[in-house]
Amino acid sequence: MKLLLHACCGPCSLEPVRLLQAAGHDIAIYYANSNIAPREEYAHRLATLEDWAKSEGIPVIEGPYDPVTWEETAGRIGNAALADVQAARKENQPAAADRAESGRSAPADRISDPYEDASLRADVLSVDPARREARCRACYRLRLEETARVAAEQGFDGIGTTLSVSPYQYTQVIEQEVRRAAEREGIEGVFEDFRPYYDEATRRSRALGMYRQNYCGCRISDEEAAAERAERKAQRAAAKQAERAEHAAEIAAAEAELKKHRADRAAYDKKQARKRAILKSLREQAKQKASE
Repeated sequence: MKLLLHACCGPCSLEPVRLLQAAGHDIAIYYANSNIAPREEYAHRLATLEDWAKSEGIPVIEGPYDPVTWEETAGRIGNAALADVQAARKENQPAAADRAESGRSAPADRISDPYEDASLRADVLSVDPARREARCRACYRLRLEETARVAAEQGFDGIGTTLSVSPYQYTQVIEQEVRRAAEREGIEGVFEDFRPYYDEATRRSRALGMYRQNYCGCRISDEEAAAERAERKAQRAAAKQAERAEHAAEIAAAEAELKKHRADRAAYDKKQARKRAILKSLREQAKQKASE
Protein backbone atom coordinates (compact mmCIF):
# COMPACT_ATOMS: atom_id res chain seq x y z
CA MET A 1 0.00 0.00 0.00
CA LYS A 2 1.16 3.51 -0.77
CA LEU A 3 1.04 4.91 2.77
CA LEU A 4 1.34 8.46 4.05
CA LEU A 5 2.69 8.10 7.58
CA HIS A 6 2.10 10.96 9.98
CA ALA A 7 5.22 11.38 12.13
CA CYS A 8 5.68 13.46 15.25
CA CYS A 9 9.50 13.25 15.33
CA GLY A 10 12.51 11.22 14.23
CA PRO A 11 12.98 8.88 17.24
CA CYS A 12 9.32 7.83 17.18
CA SER A 13 9.55 7.04 13.45
CA LEU A 14 12.31 4.45 13.61
CA GLU A 15 10.39 1.32 14.57
CA PRO A 16 7.04 2.14 12.90
CA VAL A 17 8.79 2.75 9.58
CA ARG A 18 10.80 -0.45 9.88
CA LEU A 19 7.72 -2.54 10.68
CA LEU A 20 5.48 -0.95 8.07
CA GLN A 21 8.09 -1.35 5.37
CA ALA A 22 8.55 -4.99 6.39
CA ALA A 23 4.78 -5.38 5.93
CA GLY A 24 5.20 -4.22 2.33
CA HIS A 25 4.03 -0.61 2.53
CA ASP A 26 5.54 2.10 0.33
CA ILE A 27 6.01 4.95 2.79
CA ALA A 28 6.27 8.71 2.65
CA ILE A 29 6.36 10.67 5.91
CA TYR A 30 4.07 13.61 6.61
CA TYR A 31 5.19 16.06 9.28
CA ALA A 32 1.98 17.73 10.47
CA ASN A 33 2.59 19.06 13.96
CA SER A 34 1.20 22.51 14.58
CA ASN A 35 0.94 21.53 18.23
CA ILE A 36 4.68 21.79 18.77
CA ALA A 37 5.83 24.92 20.58
CA PRO A 38 7.90 26.96 20.37
CA ARG A 39 8.70 27.20 16.68
CA GLU A 40 12.39 26.48 17.35
CA GLU A 41 11.40 23.13 18.87
CA TYR A 42 9.23 22.39 15.83
CA ALA A 43 12.15 23.11 13.50
CA HIS A 44 14.60 21.07 15.58
CA ARG A 45 12.37 17.98 15.49
CA LEU A 46 11.75 18.39 11.77
CA ALA A 47 15.49 18.68 11.02
CA THR A 48 16.20 15.52 13.04
CA LEU A 49 13.48 13.64 11.17
CA GLU A 50 14.62 14.86 7.76
CA ASP A 51 18.27 13.96 8.38
CA TRP A 52 17.37 10.40 9.31
CA ALA A 53 14.75 9.97 6.56
CA LYS A 54 17.23 11.19 3.94
CA SER A 55 19.71 8.52 5.02
CA GLU A 56 16.95 5.92 4.57
CA GLY A 57 15.71 7.26 1.24
CA ILE A 58 12.26 8.11 2.64
CA PRO A 59 10.55 11.28 1.39
CA VAL A 60 9.32 13.76 3.99
CA ILE A 61 6.48 16.18 3.30
CA GLU A 62 6.10 19.10 5.67
CA GLY A 63 2.58 20.29 6.38
CA PRO A 64 1.73 23.90 7.23
CA TYR A 65 2.78 25.10 10.66
CA ASP A 66 -0.40 26.66 12.01
CA PRO A 67 -0.25 27.07 15.81
CA VAL A 68 -3.15 29.55 15.71
CA THR A 69 -5.56 26.85 14.53
CA TRP A 70 -4.15 24.46 17.13
CA GLU A 71 -4.75 27.03 19.88
CA GLU A 72 -8.35 27.47 18.71
CA THR A 73 -9.01 23.74 19.05
CA ALA A 74 -6.82 21.64 21.34
CA GLY A 75 -5.29 24.68 23.01
CA ARG A 76 -8.71 25.98 23.96
CA ILE A 77 -9.56 22.70 25.71
CA GLY A 78 -6.22 22.70 27.52
CA ASN A 79 -6.69 26.28 28.62
CA ALA A 80 -10.10 25.44 30.08
CA ALA A 81 -8.53 22.72 32.24
CA LEU A 82 -5.71 24.96 33.41
CA ALA A 83 -8.17 27.79 34.08
CA ASP A 84 -9.75 25.63 36.77
CA VAL A 85 -6.35 25.26 38.39
CA GLN A 86 -5.66 28.98 38.17
CA ALA A 87 -9.04 29.86 39.67
CA ALA A 88 -8.52 27.48 42.56
CA ARG A 89 -5.08 28.91 43.24
CA LYS A 90 -6.33 32.50 43.21
CA GLU A 91 -8.87 31.65 45.87
CA ASN A 92 -6.17 30.21 48.10
CA GLN A 93 -3.35 32.67 47.41
CA PRO A 94 -2.12 34.72 50.40
CA ALA A 95 -2.48 38.48 50.27
CA ALA A 96 0.24 40.47 48.52
CA ALA A 97 1.49 41.84 51.86
CA ASP A 98 1.82 38.31 53.25
CA ARG A 99 3.75 37.22 50.17
CA ALA A 100 6.07 40.19 50.45
CA GLU A 101 6.65 39.44 54.13
CA SER A 102 7.56 35.85 53.31
CA GLY A 103 10.02 37.04 50.67
CA ARG A 104 8.08 35.63 47.73
CA SER A 105 7.06 37.69 44.76
CA ALA A 106 3.44 37.71 43.68
CA PRO A 107 2.74 34.88 41.23
CA ALA A 108 1.82 35.76 37.69
CA ASP A 109 -1.78 35.50 36.53
CA ARG A 110 -1.04 32.15 34.92
CA ILE A 111 0.91 28.96 35.60
CA SER A 112 4.26 29.96 34.18
CA ASP A 113 6.43 27.84 36.46
CA PRO A 114 4.60 24.61 37.28
CA TYR A 115 7.46 23.25 39.36
CA GLU A 116 7.96 26.31 41.56
CA ASP A 117 6.73 24.46 44.63
CA ALA A 118 4.89 21.34 45.69
CA SER A 119 1.45 22.93 45.55
CA LEU A 120 1.93 24.13 41.98
CA ARG A 121 3.15 20.70 40.92
CA ALA A 122 0.10 19.13 42.49
CA ASP A 123 -2.17 21.63 40.74
CA VAL A 124 -0.74 20.95 37.30
CA LEU A 125 -0.79 17.19 37.77
CA SER A 126 -4.35 17.22 39.08
CA VAL A 127 -5.85 18.51 35.82
CA ASP A 128 -8.96 16.43 35.09
CA PRO A 129 -7.76 13.37 33.09
CA ALA A 130 -10.93 13.51 30.99
CA ARG A 131 -10.08 17.04 29.89
CA ARG A 132 -6.51 16.06 29.19
CA GLU A 133 -7.72 13.20 27.00
CA ALA A 134 -10.14 15.56 25.23
CA ARG A 135 -7.28 17.96 24.51
CA CYS A 136 -5.13 15.17 23.08
CA ARG A 137 -8.02 13.83 20.99
CA ALA A 138 -8.57 17.27 19.49
CA CYS A 139 -4.85 17.49 18.75
CA TYR A 140 -4.75 14.05 17.11
CA ARG A 141 -7.84 14.84 15.07
CA LEU A 142 -6.45 18.10 13.74
CA ARG A 143 -3.20 16.52 12.57
CA LEU A 144 -4.63 13.26 11.27
CA GLU A 145 -7.43 14.95 9.33
CA GLU A 146 -4.81 17.08 7.65
CA THR A 147 -2.72 13.97 6.90
CA ALA A 148 -5.72 12.17 5.40
CA ARG A 149 -6.66 15.16 3.26
CA VAL A 150 -3.14 15.43 1.83
CA ALA A 151 -3.01 11.65 1.30
CA ALA A 152 -6.23 11.70 -0.70
CA GLU A 153 -5.10 14.69 -2.75
CA GLN A 154 -1.73 13.13 -3.60
CA GLY A 155 -2.95 9.63 -4.45
CA PHE A 156 -1.98 7.67 -1.36
CA ASP A 157 -3.98 4.56 -0.51
CA GLY A 158 -3.99 5.10 3.23
CA ILE A 159 -2.58 6.81 6.29
CA GLY A 160 -0.92 5.75 9.53
CA THR A 161 0.86 7.45 12.41
CA THR A 162 3.90 6.98 14.61
CA LEU A 163 2.07 8.38 17.66
CA SER A 164 1.16 4.93 18.96
CA VAL A 165 4.81 4.05 19.68
CA SER A 166 4.72 6.22 22.78
CA PRO A 167 3.42 4.71 26.05
CA TYR A 168 2.50 8.25 27.12
CA GLN A 169 -0.18 8.72 24.47
CA TYR A 170 -3.83 7.63 24.36
CA THR A 171 -3.43 4.60 22.11
CA GLN A 172 -7.10 3.73 21.74
CA VAL A 173 -7.97 7.33 20.93
CA ILE A 174 -5.22 7.42 18.30
CA GLU A 175 -6.65 4.33 16.62
CA GLN A 176 -10.13 5.85 16.59
CA GLU A 177 -8.87 9.10 15.07
CA VAL A 178 -6.73 7.37 12.41
CA ARG A 179 -9.69 5.33 11.21
CA ARG A 180 -12.07 8.30 11.43
CA ALA A 181 -9.80 10.60 9.41
CA ALA A 182 -9.16 7.92 6.76
CA GLU A 183 -12.83 7.05 6.37
CA ARG A 184 -13.65 10.73 5.99
CA GLU A 185 -11.39 10.92 2.93
CA GLY A 186 -12.30 7.50 1.51
CA ILE A 187 -8.88 5.90 2.08
CA GLU A 188 -7.53 3.17 4.34
CA GLY A 189 -6.61 3.73 7.98
CA VAL A 190 -3.59 1.63 8.95
CA PHE A 191 -3.16 1.37 12.70
CA GLU A 192 -0.77 -0.68 14.80
CA ASP A 193 0.03 -0.43 18.49
CA PHE A 194 3.78 0.15 18.36
CA ARG A 195 4.26 0.51 22.13
CA PRO A 196 6.03 -2.88 22.47
CA TYR A 197 8.80 -1.41 20.29
CA TYR A 198 9.27 1.78 22.30
CA ASP A 199 12.38 0.54 24.13
CA GLU A 200 14.01 -0.50 20.86
CA ALA A 201 13.15 2.86 19.31
CA THR A 202 14.74 4.55 22.32
CA ARG A 203 17.87 2.43 22.03
CA ARG A 204 18.24 3.01 18.30
CA SER A 205 17.65 6.75 18.48
CA ARG A 206 20.27 7.11 21.20
CA ALA A 207 22.74 5.02 19.24
CA LEU A 208 22.17 7.29 16.23
CA GLY A 209 22.68 10.42 18.36
CA MET A 210 19.21 11.73 17.54
CA TYR A 211 17.76 14.71 19.34
CA ARG A 212 15.26 13.33 21.87
CA GLN A 213 12.69 15.74 23.27
CA ASN A 214 11.45 15.50 26.86
CA TYR A 215 7.83 16.51 26.30
CA CYS A 216 5.10 15.63 23.81
CA GLY A 217 5.16 18.91 21.94
CA CYS A 218 2.55 21.47 22.98
CA ARG A 219 3.09 24.18 25.57
CA ILE A 220 0.69 22.48 27.97
CA SER A 221 2.44 19.13 27.75
CA ASP A 222 5.70 20.99 28.41
CA GLU A 223 4.26 22.30 31.68
CA GLU A 224 2.92 18.87 32.60
CA ALA A 225 6.24 17.17 31.83
CA ALA A 226 8.16 19.76 33.85
CA ALA A 227 5.77 19.27 36.77
CA GLU A 228 6.12 15.50 36.57
CA ARG A 229 9.93 15.72 36.51
CA ALA A 230 9.88 18.04 39.51
CA GLU A 231 7.50 15.71 41.32
CA ARG A 232 9.79 12.74 40.71
CA LYS A 233 12.76 14.79 41.93
CA ALA A 234 10.85 15.78 45.07
CA GLN A 235 9.88 12.15 45.68
CA ARG A 236 13.50 11.04 45.34
CA ALA A 237 14.61 13.76 47.77
CA ALA A 238 11.89 12.78 50.24
CA ALA A 239 12.81 9.12 50.00
CA LYS A 240 16.46 9.95 50.59
CA GLN A 241 15.57 12.10 53.57
CA ALA A 242 13.33 9.37 55.00
CA GLU A 243 16.09 6.80 54.57
CA ARG A 244 18.55 9.08 56.30
CA ALA A 245 16.12 9.64 59.17
CA GLU A 246 15.53 5.90 59.47
CA HIS A 247 19.25 5.29 59.82
CA ALA A 248 19.98 8.45 61.82
CA ALA A 249 21.21 6.53 64.88
CA GLU A 250 23.54 4.40 62.76
CA ILE A 251 24.84 7.46 60.95
CA ALA A 252 25.35 9.33 64.23
CA ALA A 253 27.21 6.36 65.71
CA ALA A 254 29.40 6.08 62.62
CA GLU A 255 30.14 9.80 62.69
CA ALA A 256 30.97 9.62 66.43
CA GLU A 257 33.27 6.65 65.80
CA LEU A 258 34.99 8.54 63.00
CA LYS A 259 35.39 11.59 65.23
CA LYS A 260 36.87 9.42 68.03
CA HIS A 261 39.22 7.73 65.57
CA ARG A 262 40.44 11.10 64.35
CA ALA A 263 40.91 12.34 67.93
CA ASP A 264 42.81 9.18 68.89
CA ARG A 265 44.97 9.52 65.80
CA ALA A 266 45.71 13.15 66.59
CA ALA A 267 46.67 12.23 70.19
CA TYR A 268 48.90 9.40 68.93
CA ASP A 269 50.60 11.66 66.40
CA LYS A 270 51.19 14.26 69.13
CA LYS A 271 52.69 11.63 71.45
CA GLN A 272 54.97 10.34 68.70
CA ALA A 273 56.09 13.86 67.84
CA ARG A 274 56.97 14.44 71.50
CA LYS A 275 59.01 11.20 71.59
CA ARG A 276 60.87 12.18 68.45
CA ALA A 277 61.65 15.58 69.93
CA ILE A 278 63.03 13.99 73.11
CA LEU A 279 65.18 11.50 71.18
CA LYS A 280 66.52 14.26 68.98
CA SER A 281 67.44 16.31 72.05
CA LEU A 282 69.22 13.34 73.66
CA ARG A 283 71.21 12.67 70.46
CA GLU A 284 72.28 16.28 70.26
CA GLN A 285 73.36 16.24 73.95
CA ALA A 286 75.37 13.02 73.44
CA LYS A 287 77.00 14.46 70.33
CA GLN A 288 77.94 17.62 72.24
CA LYS A 289 79.54 15.62 75.13
CA ALA A 290 81.49 13.48 72.67
CA SER A 291 82.96 16.58 71.08
CA GLU A 292 84.15 18.09 74.37
